[in-house]
Parts: sequence; C-alpha cells; structure tokens
Amino acid sequence: MDKFSLLKQFICVVEQGGFAAAAKELGQSPSTISKSIARLESHLAFKLFYRSTRQVRLTAPGSDYLNTARKTLRSLEEAEQQLRNDNNEYRGVLRINLPISYGRLYVLPLIGKFNRGYPQINLQLSFNDRYVDMIEKGIDLTIRTGVLNDTNLIARKISPMDFLVCASKQYLQTHKVSANNLVDHPWIRFKYQQSGKLFPIILEGTPASAALEQCQQLITDDGESLAALCAQGLGLTQIPHFIARDWLREGKLKVVIPPYRSPNQGVFAIYPEREYLPAKVQAFVNFLIKEMEDDGESAYQTWAENLEGVNGGLY
Repeated sequence: MDKFSLLKQFICVVEQGGFAAAAKELGQSPSTISKSIARLESHLAFKLFYRSTRQVRLTAPGSDYLNTARKTLRSLEEAEQQLRNDNNEYRGVLRINLPISYGRLYVLPLIGKFNRGYPQINLQLSFNDRYVDMIEKGIDLTIRTGVLNDTNLIARKISPMDFLVCASKQYLQTHKVSANNLVDHPWIRFKYQQSGKLFPIILEGTPASAALEQCQQLITDDGESLAALCAQGLGLTQIPHFIARDWLREGKLKVVIPPYRSPNQGVFAIYPEREYLPAKVQAFVNFLIKEMEDDGESAYQTWAENLEGVNGGLY
C-alpha cells in the first residue's frame, strides 16, 4: 500500500469537501478515490468519514488522523526540499578517496585553494592504493590511477599516464645511460602490496627484455620511494609522471629516454552515478580538472609531452 499517496488523497477529500471534488482536483475518478479511502480505513481499522448521499464528514478519529497526516506530509516535504538544496548547493560533507602518491603530490597542495573557494564544503580525505567499494564505504568521489576495471561506476578521465625512466644527476656524472645499455644498470622497482608482483618496466610499448628483468634490483612497495631512492644515485627507475614532476622541476632527477604512455592507464575521477550528481562532487571534479589544465595536463595530455625546461634536454 502506497501510504503517502493515500494520505494525500485523504487530505484532499477533506480540503475539497468530498470524493468527487477531490477526484477532479487530483485528476482521478471518484470511484478510485473512494476505494483508496476504503483501503486506508481497512488498514487503520477505523472509519475516517461518515458518508451520506449528500456529503462526507470526518469522524472524531478521522479528525485526529488528519492532523497527524498533515504534519507527516509537511515534514516529508520539508525534508525532501532540504535534501534537494543540499544536493544542488556547494555545501555539506564531501568524502574523497585518493591514491597515495597522486593524492599527496597533486591533490593535497590544492586543498587550501579549494577550501577558500568552497568554504561550506567539508572535506574528508582518505588515502588508499587498494580497491575501495565506494557504495559500501559511503564515498562520494574516488580518484584512481592505473587501469579502470569497475565498469559499474561513472569515470571521468583527468589525464593519461606517462612513464618516465629517470636517473639522478649524481648517477649520470659517473654512468653513461642510453636506450641501448639499460641492462648495464641497477633498477629501482615497484612491487604491488596486494599481489606481490613487480610493476613491469615498459619500453616503447613492450615489456622489458628478460635481461633487463635480471638486472640488480632494489624493490619498494611505495611509489614516492622510487623517486627518493633514485635521487640518491642508486640506479634507474621508471615512474609515472605525477611522481616524477616535482623531482624533475627541482633538478634532482633527469629523464634518460623518451616517456612511454600507457594506452590502458590513466588518472580518473570516479563517482557512483552521473544523474543527480551532487553539486559538491561536480565542484571538486571541475576544480581539479581546471588546476591540472593550468599545469599542462588534460584528458589527452600531460606536461611530460614537453620536457623542455624541465629535463634539460638530456635524451
């Protein structure tokens, strides 16, 4: 039984003074309204109206029920309007899940600016490189790097992912590095925490040779540590552009061969649905995309396409 629909019909009968007038007001037949009221009375187990051929009149229980029905519907309408306002205005709690490295290096430095622009949006940030069930955890927005696997969610691409083979200036002072002698150098590699597998070295669109896989290896499961260890002169590493950016700009690392772009990987903003997207989610996604565009990144490019002035023209 659609209780709220019945309550609206009941109130309309009272306000219009009868079944026929209520039916006309609601665009229904008088018999439909009469049957609805009879169904409601059967559910309540008491009469709402005294009926005669000329009029209907509220019973005493019906009068009491009318007051309750009006309060209930008014409270529901107010709650619905408040929820619509919250969904359409830039306010409320915004729960965002971020990948660790991208979140720290790209998103955290922008939070102050976003907060100043949207002071009524209260951010709750969590950092996790593992898969997180957005629905179960009540997350409004997830930023993810890598391959997008969950096709049940809505994804908006922020940028591609470019992978750069880097070395420190210290290392390059004593070692000659080129695309032809990569097997002669130690490598700093990334290992997935969940699977324990090494992230493959990709050169010119294909996995590295078996010989390169057998090189001396220093392994870590933290993305930013790849750059930090490389900057100490411990060997070569291949890192995504968002980890490499600040190290290159500060001159602590150099790119030694042209970047490789993964066709299947990227940076994505992910949310549960496109329809009825809360304004606070849309605001953050648009803000992040605008900030990335100002820094030379879009859904189709990254700053790594133009390393002049960043890399010193090494390769």
